[in-house]
Amino acid sequence: MGHRDIRALPKAHLHLHFTGSMRHQTLLELAERDQIALPDSLVSQWPPQLSAADEKGWFRFQRLYDVARSVLRTPEDVHRLVREAAEDDVADGGRWLEIQVDPSGYAARFGGITAFTDLVLDCVSDARRSTGLGIAVVIAANRTRHPLDARTLARLAVQYADRGVVGFGLSNDERRGRTEEFAGAFRIAERAGLRLVPHGGELRGAEHVRTCLDSLGAHRLGHGVRSAEDAEVLDRIVQAGVALEVCPVSNVALGVYSDLSSVPLPTLLDAGATVALGADDPLLFGSRLAGQYATMRAAHDLDDRRLADLARMSFEASCAHTDVLSAARSGIDAWLEEPGA
Repeated sequence: MGHRDIRALPKAHLHLHFTGSMRHQTLLELAERDQIALPDSLVSQWPPQLSAADEKGWFRFQRLYDVARSVLRTPEDVHRLVREAAEDDVADGGRWLEIQVDPSGYAARFGGITAFTDLVLDCVSDARRSTGLGIAVVIAANRTRHPLDARTLARLAVQYADRGVVGFGLSNDERRGRTEEFAGAFRIAERAGLRLVPHGGELRGAEHVRTCLDSLGAHRLGHGVRSAEDAEVLDRIVQAGVALEVCPVSNVALGVYSDLSSVPLPTLLDAGATVALGADDPLLFGSRLAGQYATMRAAHDLDDRRLADLARMSFEASCAHTDVLSAARSGIDAWLEEPGA
């Protein structure tokens, strides 16, 4: 069976939110610098106990997220966040990262959505040079805002397609708003050749996966794990080659599943789905990229060849450059050739 070092396995990371990528220690240091009061659940009880099973639970999750966003006050803070996120992925075996950001959440403090996007892309360029990690950006709209705001962000994403923006997403509580109303924004992104990566199929079930496919034309689904609840939907995903960005630790933390063994990864894989494991928001869930592989190995008794398959799929579903893909394939093969522990 083998138990090779998971951190040494080359991986692509396709589901990581900008604010949620922050290190816990960084949050504490920046808050202390500006005397920002943090909830106890972000200090002594970290990672916080979360559940989004009801509206109150999601409100609490969002409040913690907003507090974390508030500690980023200067361009240097943004540089630090991106650099540390890249360093953490490299330490976990990451070779490629697509980090997701909603510029409207930072627009007021950093001079507007265009200025903030410029800043993020400059930070990404610096982090790429300093760590050697391939990094791209997915610009995501917030489904709790007006669909016209999403169109503005889609145009912004198109504007920066030649500077490292590779995709357009739709995030926040998928139980809010009407997904169909965001179709116009996704058509703008699609015409420019961007990867369409909305959230769907986590807090809502397989019926919302179908909506994301029909209305938004999703190429990948943020989460999508609950497509396992409907064989017809799952088969459609497999036949269309739509990849699922599965984030097991956050699924359990938010109350979607009771424990890690209940995350239906084997069902998805046995059906032939392309799955890329992601960390979602390590700041709030306490687990980074390698941790997702480790928990699924333990919960589902996955052997090293199955883990290598997951790593390969993460690159197949990515927007990584040809040289990154080639090196990753060779690295995964080399990992499997090493003697198992």
